[in-house]
Amino acid sequence: QVQLVESGGGLVQAGDSLRVSCAVFANTFSRTTISWFRQAPGKEREFVAGANWGGGTGYADSVKGRFLISRNPFKNTVDLQMNSLQPEDTAVYYCAARQASLLYGSVDDVEFWGQGTQVTVSS
Repeated sequence: QVQLVESGGGLVQAGDSLRVSCAVFANTFSRTTISWFRQAPGKEREFVAGANWGGGTGYADSVKGRFLISRNPFKNTVDLQMNSLQPEDTAVYYCAARQASLLYGSVDDVEFWGQGTQVTVSS
């Protein structure tokens, strides 16, 4: 079982940066893949970034070069650094987890979800 606690969302202006954090409470964090998804009003939930325990990371094309995902095994957290934010990045951001798997990138790969945190980017 995995519990996910998110923090760091908020309201920013276009061009600003935010860091959201996912605290992971799991029996084995070292073998848990963590991903970030987002969902805007009227849109489907979409993959943003993922980091598995095999050292692999991946990003959606829309955030490559702007967002960075990192794992901190000493604090059992996964951070998403979001730079050069734009209004189209406005969404509820969700932390997601899958145990004993290196897979990420699809809602179908998710076993556990966080509660979501609102990120709003004004123009």
